[in-house]
Amino acid sequence: MSPIPLHGWPYPGTQSPAELLRRAGVDVSTPSALAASLPFSLGDATCGCENELQASVLGPAEAVDLPRSIVESNYYRNIAKRERSGEMPRRVINDLEQWLQANPRGLWENSWVRLDPTLLSPLARQAWERDLLADKDMPHGPRRADAGRFSCADGRLRLPVSYLLKLSLLDALGRRSCLPPELRARGRAMAEHYLSDNTSPETYSFHLSRTDGPGAGRQAAQETCRRYLFTHLLALHAETSLGLAASGQKVAVYFSPHPPVRQKQLSECISDSFYRELFMNPCLSGWAKGEAKHHYMHLCHQVLSRAQFNGLFRLKEAGIILNNLVTLPSASNISLANNGTHVSLGSKKLSRAMGQGGLEAAHEKYLGDLVTKFVEHFLPLFVGTYSAAPYRLAFADFHPEKVLSFLPFELDYTHLRMIWRRWRKKAHLKVRPLGLRLTPFGPPWLDEPLAKVFGLRGDCLPDFRLMDYLVCLMSTGQSPALDGRLGNHERLKQDLAALGVFDPSMPLYMLHRQREMAIHGFAGFEGRHYSLFYSLRRDLAGAVDMQRLLTVLAFGLIAKGRLSHSHIPDHPEVESERRQIFFAAAIGLPTFFVRQDTPNLLLKSILERTAETRPSRRYPGYLRVKVSQYFQACLGLLEQEGAEIIDCLGLGETMADLRERLAQPGQRSALGRLTHGILSELGASDPLRADARQFNQAAEDYYRTGLRRRHLGEAWQVLSEDLTGAGLKALENHPTARRALGRVLAGREPQALLAELKEPVLDGRAGAEDVSLLINLLLTVIDFQARPDQANLAGGPPMEQSNEFDHPSVHRQA
Repeated sequence: MSPIPLHGWPYPGTQSPAELLRRAGVDVSTPSALAASLPFSLGDATCGCENELQASVLGPAEAVDLPRSIVESNYYRNIAKRERSGEMPRRVINDLEQWLQANPRGLWENSWVRLDPTLLSPLARQAWERDLLADKDMPHGPRRADAGRFSCADGRLRLPVSYLLKLSLLDALGRRSCLPPELRARGRAMAEHYLSDNTSPETYSFHLSRTDGPGAGRQAAQETCRRYLFTHLLALHAETSLGLAASGQKVAVYFSPHPPVRQKQLSECISDSFYRELFMNPCLSGWAKGEAKHHYMHLCHQVLSRAQFNGLFRLKEAGIILNNLVTLPSASNISLANNGTHVSLGSKKLSRAMGQGGLEAAHEKYLGDLVTKFVEHFLPLFVGTYSAAPYRLAFADFHPEKVLSFLPFELDYTHLRMIWRRWRKKAHLKVRPLGLRLTPFGPPWLDEPLAKVFGLRGDCLPDFRLMDYLVCLMSTGQSPALDGRLGNHERLKQDLAALGVFDPSMPLYMLHRQREMAIHGFAGFEGRHYSLFYSLRRDLAGAVDMQRLLTVLAFGLIAKGRLSHSHIPDHPEVESERRQIFFAAAIGLPTFFVRQDTPNLLLKSILERTAETRPSRRYPGYLRVKVSQYFQACLGLLEQEGAEIIDCLGLGETMADLRERLAQPGQRSALGRLTHGILSELGASDPLRADARQFNQAAEDYYRTGLRRRHLGEAWQVLSEDLTGAGLKALENHPTARRALGRVLAGREPQALLAELKEPVLDGRAGAEDVSLLINLLLTVIDFQARPDQANLAGGPPMEQSNEFDHPSVHRQA
């Protein structure tokens, strides 16, 4: 890309973006000096991860909270009474009763737990009383108005698993009086990293991963592994020491990207308000005013549920729905129950420049929006390659109002129609030999026989989570989201609210989001496009390194005057044009279409490197581009433009690994490996030869069993490396860690201990004493790893938005 006049720069004619970066410490004298001095480059970046996890409770219906809460609810009693009086069809109560009874495995996803409060240690009881306050900043203030919902008639407590993890940690700390004060302080700080939000448990980095040398992704993956193993131990502690197992409740916490199949079925049986009562988290942890945050989550659910209905009108405007024969979506949208990973990168250099007045908020905004637009062009590389969420859709699912989900709010109508036509072709919805392209009619009694007769098998998507959730919002013509001007997000939200699409109090959903210094306390970016990793140590590590490379390269092009907002115009059609590639990759489409005269100069430069591109016969004036060749072109551009950066950051192996993943997706990519694991669970060889519901159920089973054990095995290997060789020597050379190890191990050899406890812990069979010992051992390791970043755990979580109802940032300070 050649330099062109600036557009959107807040101070024309004074200081260019390149000049401001030089003032912030960027050295452009030589290519190697530039690579080493760029923001997020060597020694400058910090990294933190937030992981949304799936929770399940295993046990008989009479012992588990979810089925008991349903049966004991006024909702259940009311619909049963109305059915008996003839005011409601018998089908309504039948569907709900069948859902309750048709669970032979006794697996209840996203259920709460019930525990005896007398088993809690004094420290845990103290935390529980504080978290019941309406405002935690007012220790003598009143309790939450909904405090009564956390108590059962038999005196036990009702808690979501997300909060159980925090309480379990504090309980474990409260039972060990021999812990050094440093470890107790560390453990209490770590407890605040277990959040209650949306539906699923969330946890974020106990400490930031530094990048003083190569391997930032490896460090972030290791921290995630330790945190996941620690979370598993807390669940075991709750089972063994807090009486869950004795009362028939067994808890599993694991990585799973989709809302559970059975939860989706339940949402179709009950009202949206009762769904929120059952599954919207009460937000006991993480926010000073948890009840207010809980009400905010209700708002999010209502807005997304309403958006589903508004999407019907958009699809009709786009010419995709041609008549009034539609399948109405469920009144209760379950997309908030999806789970992903967010990776935040911070720059000490930019944060320092902002704090010392070298950069102003307007400059930060200009640079941040430009970097985000640049990165968005390369996000398709991540889909299926590093993370995935394979999912089967049956022929009966192919109602556009259902499978296109939130795409009407994310893409321009032109690209929406192109995707829908190509998707139907990919799913082989054409009936041969009649040559008709069918979509389902609606009634199962008609669609299922039709699919069998004509061999209509549906489709298998590489990453259904990215389709089933509102991951980004398209700009309006008057309010672009990324034009580099202050307040653009607020202006867009107002426009979208006026169109009935969004609520201004909610954060603007984006795939790659800037973290602004004035709001978050650090300057950086958050990648929100990750679904499920097959391997934490390989996939997550590689993804973090690639995200960092893209960020550094964007600043490098800006510093050289080769990238500005004029290269990527801020029109909704141009924005949709680049994002369609991302969604095409999520669906698994082989091609996409780009205007031959696209004003997007960055996209043009990528397409010039793309092989097998030709003019489209179906769409005059458009180019037909193969997704696989686009990936290769992106890789080539990164290797050419970022050669010095790749060398500086030691990312040669990462780039070679990416090339192998693209060349052998079935064997090397996250999608290929996850799909293989699911098919092994199912005993099948091809996703399309398996029944859609059975495939998706097998995926959930694999995530809860085989993949969960794999992730725990990786985490155990990290802990083993921490306690052997150079890792153990470093611990023993640190006085605090050495003293803590002595107290925890009490003369036992760490490697022998790990060898003895590995299988019981990974299988969930470890006893209370062994679990307690391992919690304290891992706490010692985490405390040692976090010591350079000790200040990052101080205080409560700063908010992402000026309102207090958004997620806390994983960074405390960069």
